[in-house]
Amino acid sequence: MPRPLSDQDAEVVLEAERDIRTRLGDRPLDFDALLAVSNVYRAANAMRNRMEREVLGQAGLSWGGFTILFVLWVWGNRDTGTLAKECGLAKGTLSGMLATLERGGLVSRTRHPDDGRKVLVGLQSAGLAKIEGIFPIFNQYEAKFTADLSSDERRQLARLLRKVTANADEVELVGER
Repeated sequence: MPRPLSDQDAEVVLEAERDIRTRLGDRPLDFDALLAVSNVYRAANAMRNRMEREVLGQAGLSWGGFTILFVLWVWGNRDTGTLAKECGLAKGTLSGMLATLERGGLVSRTRHPDDGRKVLVGLQSAGLAKIEGIFPIFNQYEAKFTADLSSDERRQLARLLRKVTANADEVELVGER
């Protein structure tokens, strides 16, 4: 019986991976790449779903809303084009999310002082309080998710995923640490 790769049981996932090799093994495919990317996808979805359910949802935030608040918190006011790019969102999606955050008093939008065609987004005091309150909890979950890895393994994982991301984005990886 086929086993989904999204199953939470590690043995079921390993069986699914064996099934893939058995079913597709006669084809000239890079199975190591297939399984690596599949597991990156599974891990990202599992972590995001749990964060949304147990952390962000409790704070009344979506993943995108949290990302917007985080970017503004760390890097300050951003024009909407830059903010959309830095958050990995389409401009139209960002606009709807900003409307929600603005209604909640978390962010504000103002005209750019040097270019009236641009709109600047900034944190309001309630948005600052929200991100400063939720981020330590968010980070506790990040620590839980990586608890079985040593500090060196966490750094190695981050380094390897930066390489994968650079390849996916078709950009050169610079400043390798």
